[in-house]
Amino acid sequence: MASPQPPQYRVRDGDTAVDRDAVLAVWRGNLGQDARMAAKYDWFYRDAPAGAPLLQLLMHAGTASPVGVCAAGRRRMLRDGDTLRAGVLVDLAVTPEHRTLGPALILQQGLFAAGQRELDLLYGFPNPKAAPVFKRIGYRLLAEMVRHVRVVRHAPYLQRRFAKLPGIAAAPLGALIDLGHRLRDAWRHPRARRLRARWQTQAPDIDALWQASPKPAALTAQRDAAHLRWRFDAAPAVDGIAPFRHLLLCEAEVAAAWFATRTDGHTLHVHDFWSRDGAEPAPDIVCALLRAARAQGHAAVSIELATSEARLRPWHALGFEARSRRPVFGLIRGASDAPADLHLTSADEDE
Repeated sequence: MASPQPPQYRVRDGDTAVDRDAVLAVWRGNLGQDARMAAKYDWFYRDAPAGAPLLQLLMHAGTASPVGVCAAGRRRMLRDGDTLRAGVLVDLAVTPEHRTLGPALILQQGLFAAGQRELDLLYGFPNPKAAPVFKRIGYRLLAEMVRHVRVVRHAPYLQRRFAKLPGIAAAPLGALIDLGHRLRDAWRHPRARRLRARWQTQAPDIDALWQASPKPAALTAQRDAAHLRWRFDAAPAVDGIAPFRHLLLCEAEVAAAWFATRTDGHTLHVHDFWSRDGAEPAPDIVCALLRAARAQGHAAVSIELATSEARLRPWHALGFEARSRRPVFGLIRGASDAPADLHLTSADEDE
């Protein structure tokens, strides 16, 4: 009887302090600009306040160096007041000569097993076409990440929506619609006028706001000043993408809410936020966000959320509409098959 052949591929645990060069070699040409990826490694893999990511390396029997890598960046999360160890799936890369489903699946199965050993929650945002692969590994659909948009300047929207509408007509018509929306929002949410907007290039110290605010029972990231400075201020710049700007809303010099934002064309995208009301800001806070965006010249405000319908109410009350959605897959230790209660924003991804 012929002896069994040794496996062609195996997965081993990586060490972020030792395997930097090996990881960068696999990333090279696969995950963006090489210089920036080196900066990302130092930021995301060495300096994260929640600790070094879980790192998995794919080894091939015929080579001494890894031929694939993937990781789970650690996140500190809360659920019902308890601290959980979470990880977000990031940076899957396999060298071209090994880029088939088999090696990538082995690599992801290794990370899945490592996550089961070390984490309470492992989650990711795969391309919808990859959903069958994630289900095969053992992940389940936890929620949908939904992008919501509210138009605040209607002239550009009218010109895109109605191609035959001349610009000379779109401008006054858009201004009239804008005025109607502003008057309606001001009448419905008069407390918004008490909130003063302050734009900053660095994350504000929101520790007092975070500590005093109610926390949802849902799985949600801890948002202290150290995390914000790392997540937004220390993140490597991306060519062609605007840096983060922070909007602090204050009432009588006391912080009422904070938003981490980026500009994409004429749209202000909210990557993260927190308020004195916790994850469900009062409508007057959302109204003040819209007013601040309009004053900065933005045509629309968008936000991506995987959260409950209850926590979406203030956004819907101010006219935000769902535009697109993508799945969130994951593994929650000890969870049933019932729908998961999550509160995730764009900041809960890796960049």
